[in-house]
Amino acid sequence: MVKLYADEAGSAMVRRAGHLVVSAVTRVEVVSALWRKVATGQLDEADAVTLVREFEADWSGDGENIPRFTSVAVSQRVLSAAAALVPVHRLRAYDAVVLASALAVRDAVPDARLLAWDHELAAAAAREGLPVAGG
Repeated sequence: MVKLYADEAGSAMVRRAGHLVVSAVTRVEVVSALWRKVATGQLDEADAVTLVREFEADWSGDGENIPRFTSVAVSQRVLSAAAALVPVHRLRAYDAVVLASALAVRDAVPDARLLAWDHELAAAAAREGLPVAGG
């Protein structure tokens, strides 16, 4: 979801998506990715502070607007599914949690699709029969 806040390939697609269902770990991943951009010189610190503030407002709502995201809790069911996905797809921990969260959403919303630009995560989702959009 960093693409909502930082201009990257695929930003326009994500920005058009509207309300998004995300794993609860997204809250940490977005903040981490924005500060990583500061560390690599792609973003200055003042901009990171502003973007994190915008993300937090989108995450929680701001009194006038509802939250932009619906968060899938990192439950024992999601963690168990994620742990089972790791050896099958050789995913990193957070990617396995994201995929397990998306699969849990698919059970409730059959036309759900995963927005992913990480090749390994997208390939794993496709192998699990989850439609993928992104790059």
